[in-house]
Amino acid sequence: MGSSSPRLSIRLWIVVDQDSIGERSCGNRGGSCRRAIPLRPERRGFPRNWMNLTEAYSYCKHIASHYENFPVGLLVAKNLAPHVHAIYAFSRIADDYADEGYSLNEKEREDEQKRKKRLDSLDTWRAYLLDPKLCAKNPVFLALHDTIEKFQLPLNLFTDLLDAFKQDVLKDRYKNFEEVLDYCKKSANPIGRLVLYLHRQTTDLQLLSSDFICTALQLANFWQDISIDLKKNRIYLPKDEMEQYKVSEAELFARHFSSNFRDLLSFQVKRTEELFDKGKVLIDTLEWPLKLEIALTWYGGKTILDKIKKINYNTLAFRPKLGYKDVPSLLFKSLRMICRKKANR
Repeated sequence: MGSSSPRLSIRLWIVVDQDSIGERSCGNRGGSCRRAIPLRPERRGFPRNWMNLTEAYSYCKHIASHYENFPVGLLVAKNLAPHVHAIYAFSRIADDYADEGYSLNEKEREDEQKRKKRLDSLDTWRAYLLDPKLCAKNPVFLALHDTIEKFQLPLNLFTDLLDAFKQDVLKDRYKNFEEVLDYCKKSANPIGRLVLYLHRQTTDLQLLSSDFICTALQLANFWQDISIDLKKNRIYLPKDEMEQYKVSEAELFARHFSSNFRDLLSFQVKRTEELFDKGKVLIDTLEWPLKLEIALTWYGGKTILDKIKKINYNTLAFRPKLGYKDVPSLLFKSLRMICRKKANR
């Protein structure tokens, strides 16, 4: 399961927010400044003809360990962890391409040269995905294509992710909620489906419920990160609903918190909670340990919404987040829910 950048879509294996444990934010959604691995292949220090599959998977694991303080794929079966790392590395680097060189100064406008560079990087990433013959030049795709073949993963899930990353470069406003949902369909839902495919748990109910949870996670991330997205000139609040609640862009950029904004975000949070509730049935259908991981993810997303409520919906001034202190509570709630369901059978 799972990130606008890095959307929760690529953090669905991660419960703890980086910013809550002392990392400096780089402006990437939930990301860290610990970028020990350069973005471009020619600067990464790996051979042009990378032929060792074991080393390729190790490289993907290395990316995950450098970007995240909380181990990616910690609760998945040991034999699946390398494949989780491969998918994570693909998404993580593409996400960085989408945000590469992005200024956090709201007064600066991105020039077309920088935008073209980001789009070209994403096009190169897509070429590696669509042509397995190129994978020998890149360890991420050497591992990823092996994972795709072993688990018969639908290629469209990966192209949807790339479409979402490209949309981050080209689109920064959304006319209505339908457009926001369409973005979530590409940015978040594919990760949830990929996790289910890895675990070979892909009934229609499981896929649909996963989509509800992933969309809800993405939306929770939007409402959590409004102030961060404004620094990138991105607004995910639907324009027609902003007009309905009489909230202007000027007020957002001025960080002017009003009762109108509070009511608008309260509406968004309530709608997101309903999506979480629709997807909750997924947890009942899963096998251990994926059942626990998705329960933790579900409660993590719900907890973010609760934290937004506790600050009276003022995410213009405050960014609610999860930290290590939240983990015991999340674990307790998840295990309690699972045990209750088991006892009632």
